[in-house]
Amino acid sequence: MDLFFRTAFASAWGILVLVWAAGWLTAKPTSRKAAGMQSLTPYLPLLIGFALVELRVLPRTWIAQHLWPRSLIWETTGLALTMLGATFAIWARVTLGRNWSSVPQVKEKHELIVKGPYRLVRHPIYTGLLLAVAGTGLAGNQGMGLLIFVLLFASYTFKIRLEERLMIETFPETYPDYRRRVKALIPFVL
Repeated sequence: MDLFFRTAFASAWGILVLVWAAGWLTAKPTSRKAAGMQSLTPYLPLLIGFALVELRVLPRTWIAQHLWPRSLIWETTGLALTMLGATFAIWARVTLGRNWSSVPQVKEKHELIVKGPYRLVRHPIYTGLLLAVAGTGLAGNQGMGLLIFVLLFASYTFKIRLEERLMIETFPETYPDYRRRVKALIPFVL
């Protein structure tokens, strides 16, 4: 991958990290968290996956192996997906505002956000991050990209279940209807 692509990918992910860092500083205080170990549950697939890599249970040759011939088309498509995903995640993060948290929890005076990207999917931050990871993996052209995508998808599946339970408890009148109308991750599909 040449300097242009490396710089473009680094910029997309760097801006995303800066928005997240700013969000941590402005988030509302926590009112209620998912109980016990459940707040860590979403991260178990990622932790297990990385442990398998580090303990060399998964062969490094597969993880570093190129999945297809290097091509400007793959790199360009990957960059476009990464930028689209990062932009979508940032839009969702900004729209969520001070209600955001990195773990399943309810904030003080929590609001149910159903505008902006939340009209399209209930978990647009995850949609954007998965798209960005898929794009980076596509351009990076290694088994590691595929592994990270699968582990992140599994983690978000767990996290969505916990968050949905908290939202139903917090907004019993409005969240079930929102949940029926709007898909979780992919508009009109999933």
